[in-house]
Amino acid sequence: MLSQHLVILPLLIPMVTALLQLLPWGENPQRYRRALGMLSCTVLIVCATFLLTESASTPLVYALGSWQAPYGIVLVADGLSSLMVLLTAVLAFPVLWFACYGEDNLGSHFQALFQFQLLGIIGAFLTGDLFNLFVFFEVLLISSYALLMHGGGKLKLRATLHYVLLNLTGSAVFLISLGVLYGITGTLNMADLAIKIAALEGDNASIARAGGLLLLIVFALKAALLPLYFWLPQAYAMTTGTVAALFAIMTKVGIYAIIRVFTLLFGDDAGAAALLGYDWLWWLGLGTLAIGAIGVLGSRDLRLVISYLVVISVGTMLTVFSMNSERSISAVMYYMLHSTLITAALFLLVDVIAKQRGKTASRIIKGRRMAQHAALGIMFFIAAIAIIGMPPFSGFIGKLLILEAARTGAQVALLWPLVLGSTFLVMVALSRAGSRMFWHTFDGKPGDVTHPQSQLIPIGMLLAAIVGITVFADVINQFVERIAYDAMHPAAYIEAVLGGPHAK
Repeated sequence: MLSQHLVILPLLIPMVTALLQLLPWGENPQRYRRALGMLSCTVLIVCATFLLTESASTPLVYALGSWQAPYGIVLVADGLSSLMVLLTAVLAFPVLWFACYGEDNLGSHFQALFQFQLLGIIGAFLTGDLFNLFVFFEVLLISSYALLMHGGGKLKLRATLHYVLLNLTGSAVFLISLGVLYGITGTLNMADLAIKIAALEGDNASIARAGGLLLLIVFALKAALLPLYFWLPQAYAMTTGTVAALFAIMTKVGIYAIIRVFTLLFGDDAGAAALLGYDWLWWLGLGTLAIGAIGVLGSRDLRLVISYLVVISVGTMLTVFSMNSERSISAVMYYMLHSTLITAALFLLVDVIAKQRGKTASRIIKGRRMAQHAALGIMFFIAAIAIIGMPPFSGFIGKLLILEAARTGAQVALLWPLVLGSTFLVMVALSRAGSRMFWHTFDGKPGDVTHPQSQLIPIGMLLAAIVGITVFADVINQFVERIAYDAMHPAAYIEAVLGGPHAK
């Protein structure tokens, strides 16, 4: 019984923390808000770890108000959602630590907005209802609008405006898709939808397919899939390093939604609606991967390079997911852990580099030496090797799993050249950036801007996490293989939510 209440704790922790942080706290309120924020992230990691342990074998269901599904709102923690909650918590701790060295003072209520952002992200992972997925999307989007503008500036305003307009459109399409699916099935509970969509035939099945395609458009927008990716590079490049690092998990919310909805509602057992959109994901994923690689090579700013690395990861994961096999889903999950943590580390690192380089900032041009040149150079070298995918780090293992997931001749012929080709272009781009920023520097006195050693610790934490998922790659791979099996065979999920008589 106690384990079931664990499901709601990851939502209550950031929500209560954010409300407390909005209170007046005397003469030095930021000090208390920072302490509350760090305490919240610490407790969230502990809670998420217990949740992952408890839900690894059997999904945990929390019925709000004791109203059972499909009539009430339920939160569901299985291996997939619990792993994403833990990833969010592990990411949030070092990112908030980094922000507490003054970046949270650039705008109002950063600490509370950070917690509300976590609330929306974690809620999207845990909800078992499509309408509440929409609600949590709106919570995280409203917080992200304010966080993108954190610190102000014309460039941030323009990038945020594009982001807001696109996501408002996406929210409208989301509501339309929910109306279509509810009108044809009479439910928005995902487990119940899985049963009812599978039973549809004829025109009713065609209407459900139309609603599912609208959902795919919405999730593709959140994930930044071609042709809906163009908001991401500018938005991530123009905001602060802390916000961009936190947003490393944002595209993963869209990818998670695609994995959850299109294996549960439109998987192999969905009848006339089976495997809806998988062909589209294959081709659009390949296109996103190619566009991201071109963007990386053509960028003249390191922030923009890293933003396009996010685009590459999105294209890679959705292309592999569209192969529709346990092997492909497990490869996506391992690669997702790697790409989230390493891009976050790079966003924080480039923020430090830009400030220490002065006027040249993060532009890939010759500049003066930085005050902490050696330490930053070592960190950049490790991060570059990891994200390129060279051994011995997790990027190599992730890409190896992705290449192994391609089984048919067509998959090998298309995926292998694009993955290996993009890897080569990323290596060229990061080598160019590293040589310009750390090797070919101006002679003379280094810059005088330094960062406290303790502020560099969060970057080290993220790099250490990359080492951790490399060292424990076998254990993690076994776990994500179990997640992939459960995703491809959702009977246990449906039975946990609705009960035995309703399960497939």
